[in-house]
Parts: sequence; structure tokens; C-alpha cells
Amino acid sequence: MSANGSHENEYEHYEAVVVGCGPGGAAAAARLAEHGVETLVLERGVEAGSKNVSGGLIYAEGSAPYTIDDLFDGFREEAAERPVTDYRIHNVAGDKVKTYDLTDLHEHDTDWCDAVLRRKMDSWLEARVHEKTSETGGGVLTNVRVNGLLRENGEIVGVTCDELDPIEADLIVAADGVNSELARDAGLMDWEEPDEWFQGVKAVVDMDPDAVNHRFGIGDDEGVAHLFSGDLFEDVRGGGFLYTNEESLSIGTVFHLDSLVAQQAEPHELLDALLTHPVMAHWIGDGYEEREYAAKLVPDSKKVAHREPYRDRLVLVGDAAGQMQAQGPIIKGMNHAVTAGALAADAFAITRGNADPEAAGRRYAKLLEDSGTMAKLRPRQYDLARTVAERDAVTNAVDRVLESPIGRVALGNPLADRVLERAYNSPLVVSMLPDTRTGYTTVPTVVGETRGKSIRWKNDAEPPSLEERIGDLTYDTDVGNPHIELHDKSVEASGAAVYACPVSAEEFGGGCYRTEQVKTNGDEETVVSLDTQPCVECGTCAIVADTAWEHPRGGKGVEFREG
Repeated sequence: MSANGSHENEYEHYEAVVVGCGPGGAAAAARLAEHGVETLVLERGVEAGSKNVSGGLIYAEGSAPYTIDDLFDGFREEAAERPVTDYRIHNVAGDKVKTYDLTDLHEHDTDWCDAVLRRKMDSWLEARVHEKTSETGGGVLTNVRVNGLLRENGEIVGVTCDELDPIEADLIVAADGVNSELARDAGLMDWEEPDEWFQGVKAVVDMDPDAVNHRFGIGDDEGVAHLFSGDLFEDVRGGGFLYTNEESLSIGTVFHLDSLVAQQAEPHELLDALLTHPVMAHWIGDGYEEREYAAKLVPDSKKVAHREPYRDRLVLVGDAAGQMQAQGPIIKGMNHAVTAGALAADAFAITRGNADPEAAGRRYAKLLEDSGTMAKLRPRQYDLARTVAERDAVTNAVDRVLESPIGRVALGNPLADRVLERAYNSPLVVSMLPDTRTGYTTVPTVVGETRGKSIRWKNDAEPPSLEERIGDLTYDTDVGNPHIELHDKSVEASGAAVYACPVSAEEFGGGCYRTEQVKTNGDEETVVSLDTQPCVECGTCAIVADTAWEHPRGGKGVEFREG
């Protein structure tokens, strides 16, 4: 939705408006305030973090011009969970597992890395941002949904909101996440191709801090990150993760959305396959208790990170600009959002007062390039490798060789074992990995079969049903104002949402999407129906179904307690 303004209208004006108070928006607002810029932050949730989900690890890279602790003193002590001191990947084939240490890759260009929960982290950031922006005449307003861009004579000059009158600004920072309505309104991002997105699904599992320490062999100021790949996810391209928090575990899966659709896989079942695998038995222990189930889309920066993330006075940062680095076992997003937000603020400070509305945007894009951020998000080596490696004929041929007796012998010998561990730890190699089943499924499975050890532990975890997971979430349903409209109810157009939606499933009638038999003029047909009440606002259906999708109004919809 857009609004056209004119000089006859007297709208409230701020030097800068930041939409969203996640790490990217918080960094932009804090840096703008440091430059003395009058900054208003508009947050859709009841507080920052109530709408946000991540795996999640936040990195501080040595090469980055900004890290979050540069901008917010005390961040690690007050807003983070545990530092990651042990990083491993597990190649799974049935009950066999081969583990590689990823310390070298994890520590490459890394000053520190902490596990975080978004509700705790973002709400802490919100308080700090409000303090900083209040000093320059702004502040943070929550429960406000920015629904579009305000235009004057075709030029972006501000934002429109559900709850407030339009607001004009000299700079608009869209930090409104992967489902950014501002990015789409400006024509800078779209939701056309499933292969440009990942879907992440996550369970936060309750655990006493002493149990976390004992089961993972760590101290109070230590933490682990474990990744999982292989045949436990069948042929879906992606993998799983486990991160230790202070008094819980974050366990989840991340898959290419087009692969989920092609395999007709149900996200909650893939998560349960990880949670109930024998390799998890010792870590999860008895008495599995799930605090929260959540999901989100993740942009594949290799394909969608915008090289010129601006239009007129609008700049995009973080997921709104596709700035999520997901290459092999590397998953980094929040740190790049922080860098982008701070650089956008610096770009505005440099060009402040320039009559050209795109001066700040052009400078921001240049700062992203000069800082090396775009090279990380859009590695040239991947573009070169994918032209050949992502052809079906090539993938099929490579997989046939790897799965043959010769391939199994080759991958199973000690020399190959050492080579594989080095490859896993090479930033260059992982940055050029093609998005095929070879790396996600074939190699890990063959390695697990030929080099792995059998895990005989009994896993007694009983994850909640999908109905129970939905029932445990907190919703403020906006009765009479559905935020999704299903345009085409045919199975051909929208049936993929029934299994790809993380709160829907075949043979389950309590989710967002379901199939129904309908009789019309004596003929019976299968159609898709929609109920937005249990929606977790991940945006999956906007890509895989024929819908009109927008965020709920401020404070409405799902409210995550953990995130």
C-alpha cells in the first residue's frame, strides 16, 4: 500500500524514521543518534523481539566496520546467552554419525560469537535505542505497523501506518525483516522464486543450566554449536542445528524452500526427525519440554542480497535487503544487519543536507562494497561455480559416482577424511558450494556410512504434536482483519502451502492451510482453504501459494516469548 502526499498536507516530520527494532534497525538508530540525527523508530511488536525469530548465533567479525558491542556497551553480558566455544558438524547416515570439528571455520575472521534469543536480545536493544534516540528528539514507538511508503509526485518521502498518520522523513530505514513490505512497495525485492529462500523452523527446549553444562561438558561461560546433515532429512536440501543457551537449547532445521516444495516435506516432521534421532539422546536427556515452536523465512544472500538497496530516501538493511549469508555450514545474518544499519546511518550523516534524495542511498551502497560486506553476501566464486555445478545432469552424474562402490571407497579412506575436514573448514570452499543435494545429502550420507560410528543411545524425547505447538503459542487475533487473502484456492496454485507452511500439514485440520472436498453443481473438487489464526507470520505461503500477504496490525498476531 502506498500513499501520495502533497505540499498541502501537514505531516509530522523526522530527520530519520527506522522501521523495525531488530539488530539492523537498532544499529541504524543508535548510530544516527550518535550523529545527532532526530530519529523515530517504529516497531510492529508489543516490544522488540516479540515478532522475531533466529537460530540464532550473532557474530563479531574482525573485518567488519561495526559489531554490535561497538554500538551497545554491555551487550554480551546483558543481551546474549552463551559464547560458542565448540563448533561441530555431524554427517548422519541412519544410526551412523561421523563428526568433524569446524573450529577453524568458526574462528575465521571471528572476534566472538554468542548464542542469542531474540525476545531477550531485541527488547534489551529497544531500551538502549530509546535512550539514545530520545536524546536527539526521537524515540521508539511499539505496536505500530508501517504498511507502506508515502510518496509525493512519485518520490518516496515517508511512511504510512495503520495506527498513525503518515510521517515524512529525510531518511527511511527499512529494517522490517525478511517479509519487508517497504522493500516490496519500493519494487526492490519480490517473493517470486522459492529457490531464493530458506525456511527455518525451531524449537526452544527447556533445560537447567547445570544440565546444559553436564551434558555438553562445558562451563558457565562456554557453549556449543552443532550442525547436522545427511539422510535424516531424506532428500530435502538443508540441515539442522543445536545451540546452547543459558538455560535452554535452540534446536532447528533450515531448508531451501524450493526443495521443501519439491519433496512435499512437512517442516515440523523434519524437525522431529532431528529431535528424536539417537545422536540427540544424550544432549536432550529425559523429560523433553519444549518452550516454544517458531519459524521464519531466510533470504539466500548469494541470490538476493541487493547490490543497490535504496530508492529515493529509502534504504534497506538486514533481511529486508536479503543480507543473510548462508553458505554451507556458515549462517550469518544479524552481524551483517548490524553493519548495514550502521553504514546506512553513516551514509546519511555524510550526505546530510544534500538535495539529491538518493545521495545517502548511493553512499550506503558504496560503503557496503568498500567494507567487503557485499563480497561476503554475494561471493563471486559461487556465481562461477553454480553455472556448471547446479545443472541437474552434473548433479546426477556426481551423485552416481559418489554413491558407487568406487565413490564409497574414495570417501571412506583416511586421506579423504582429512581432505574433507579441511574442506569443511575452508572459507573459500564453503563460499562456492553449489546448492545441490550433493553437498547437503549425498556426501554427508556416504561419509556417515563409510566413516561413521553407530549410535545406540535410546532417544525418549516426545516432541509435542503440531496442534499442541500451535496451542502453546501466544496470539492476539485481529478478528475481522485477516492479514492473508488466498486468491487462488486450486491445489495447483496453492496446494504447496498445505505441507510447506510450518503450522499446516496433510491430514491436519488445525493449521493455516488445509485441503477440502467441495461439491459444485454436482461435481466434486479438491480446494485449499485458509485460516490465519494459527499463523506464525513466516511468509512461506506468500511464495508457494497464490496469496495477498501482509503483516498483521501493530501488536496483533503471534507473539514470540523466546524468538
